[in-house]
Amino acid sequence: MKFKPNGSWVVLPDPTITETESGIILDEATSIANAKRSNLLEVQATGPMCTFAKIGETVMVDPRTEAVKARIEDKDYLIVGEHQLLGKW
Repeated sequence: MKFKPNGSWVVLPDPTITETESGIILDEATSIANAKRSNLLEVQATGPMCTFAKIGETVMVDPRTEAVKARIEDKDYLIVGEHQLLGKW
C-alpha cells in the first residue's frame, strides 16, 4: 500500500460484507451489524507516530469504534486512531 497515514492513525481492512458467499445481497443495517462482530483485523498501514502496532499484525479494535471509511487503491478500508486498538497478536 502506497498510502501512509499521518500521526498515530492505523489503516485496517473494512470487514463490511454486502453479499454472502451464496449471492444473497445484505441490507446496510445487516452489513454493519456483521462488520461489528469482526473486530480482529490485520494492520495494512500505520502512521509514523504509531508505536503499538506494526504492518501485518492482527489487532483487536473496540467494536464501538467510529472509524473513518476510505476507499484507497480501489479497496475499502477503515482508518482508526491507535488508542482505539485494544490489543494485538
